[in-house]
Amino acid sequence: MKHLEHNQEFRLNEILFENRNKAYGAYVLRTESDRILTKAFFIGIGLLAAVSIIPVVISAFKAPEVPSGGLIDEPPVMIDVSKPNDPPAEVLPPQTVTPPPPSVKQYDATVVTPTRNADESNIVKDIPKDAIAGVKNDFTAPPATPDIHIPVASDSGPGTVVPPRVVPPTVVKDPNEIETELSVGAKFEGGIDAFRNKVMNKFDVSAFQDEASVSTTVTFIVERDGTISGIKTNGKDASFNAEAIRTIKAVKGKWEPGKNKKGESVRSYFKFPITMKFDN
Repeated sequence: MKHLEHNQEFRLNEILFENRNKAYGAYVLRTESDRILTKAFFIGIGLLAAVSIIPVVISAFKAPEVPSGGLIDEPPVMIDVSKPNDPPAEVLPPQTVTPPPPSVKQYDATVVTPTRNADESNIVKDIPKDAIAGVKNDFTAPPATPDIHIPVASDSGPGTVVPPRVVPPTVVKDPNEIETELSVGAKFEGGIDAFRNKVMNKFDVSAFQDEASVSTTVTFIVERDGTISGIKTNGKDASFNAEAIRTIKAVKGKWEPGKNKKGESVRSYFKFPITMKFDN
């Protein structure tokens, strides 16, 4: 079948290139295409095989690197079994008290371990003022050699604790507070007699003439600006109390406010008793 197809292709090429130059490249390519493709196929397979074999060949001929001695030796592992491992060194806490040099009086500032039967014989209660904290009680202070540094103050120990500064809280005074401790009491301009006369002149007594006696006490606040407020009464007769309040409000004039111990004008109370007696 393949031979028949080849013959048909050959006859087609002969018909196509009839009366033409068969030495032309197209005719040669058509007639030799199968042979060229087969040759190219095998050449490609050969090149691929050669490329795959080259690393194997190179590694086969490559000799391992050997040191100058000719042998490759691993370093021996040394294990010392002559004596057991030494226990770890004990870590001591740092000393908190450093002994001072000679010629400096010192006292034992070491803190006694709290136990049930602690030895308190070394505790000194009467410590000289020129002694500093140390590790023993030494109040003699032998002379020091010239090359020894003598501190002017304690370099160790608890030291001197400076008490914290206590700042008193700032008290904000209520502006509406009524002062009770006065250095100067409030007073009416012209004096208390002038105020009493104005009250008596404005008081309407016509509604109380049938009474033998009636009284009340008027209490009010003298403000810092000389005005009055908060007028109250404590009498038993409500009508008389109301007339007393009306009269106090009707009095014209200004008050001088009371003053505290600092000389400042403050709000203060003022009491004014009123008593009426009628001859029936």
